[in-house]
Amino acid sequence: MTPAQKAAQYEEAAKEIAAVLEGEPNLTARMATVACLLFQAFDHYFWTGFYVVDPEKPDELVAGPYQGTLGCMRIAFGRGVCGTAAATRLTQIVDDVHAFPGHIPCDAASKSEIVVPVFDKAGDLIAVFDVDSTAYGSFDETDKDWLERIMKESFGG
Repeated sequence: MTPAQKAAQYEEAAKEIAAVLEGEPNLTARMATVACLLFQAFDHYFWTGFYVVDPEKPDELVAGPYQGTLGCMRIAFGRGVCGTAAATRLTQIVDDVHAFPGHIPCDAASKSEIVVPVFDKAGDLIAVFDVDSTAYGSFDETDKDWLERIMKESFGG
């Protein structure tokens, strides 16, 4: 898939997500919808979902709505790709998860990953959005730009 084709596919997914989310205030429903629609939109998405900041343990992420195989239940900030995205508040693109220091192998089939921090309207980190692929090097700046945009439009941050 060329970058232009990927961008067009993201644009269509973003429009569909915005239409479905319109007027829905529930955060869990919004996350479930985003995970589902993005999982359905891209063939290379193997695992797609959210790890939510646990209000009782604000330095931990807990599994939220997702599509795919069984995910990790809890991830500490700073640990693995998701924990690094949470701690740094920066999107992480990893071409080879097995080469990432501290990678947490929730599923051995995962080869590459992108993790995008999710912020609320106040600018507080509420979750990270995680996408895994069974192919190496599946994610690039096009994915980063569109996923950051979709998270901002969907959750206000």
